Amino acid sequence: MQHVREQDQTYRDGNSGVKYLMRGPRIDWGIILVKPGEALGGHYHEQVEETFYVLEGQGIMLVNGQEHALTPGDVYRMDPHDQHDIRADAETPLKLIFIKCPYAPDDKVNL
Repeated sequence: MQHVREQDQTYRDGNSGVKYLMRGPRIDWGIILVKPGEALGGHYHEQVEETFYVLEGQGIMLVNGQEHALTPGDVYRMDPHDQHDIRADAETPLKLIFIKCPYAPDDKVNL
């Protein structure tokens, strides 16, 4: 068993970005916080499937060149090679849960 508390973990970019809650051995998952006007950064994965669940806020999910609105309760799943980015285009932060499977920490190609 493994136990973590979200408030004990840090965002990769200080006060926003990716915050991993569990890393391996079979999946990665955590929280993403995108502040108004920020973007996560376009990328894709060679082998990893990635799922996003919107907790709070509104924004845009850019997938393979197409924009999709993000609102609380939305779920998006990316297949390997789906190019994706997330933007917070409202006045409040956008908060999502992400799950990546299989665990492959080096399987990210930045665009």
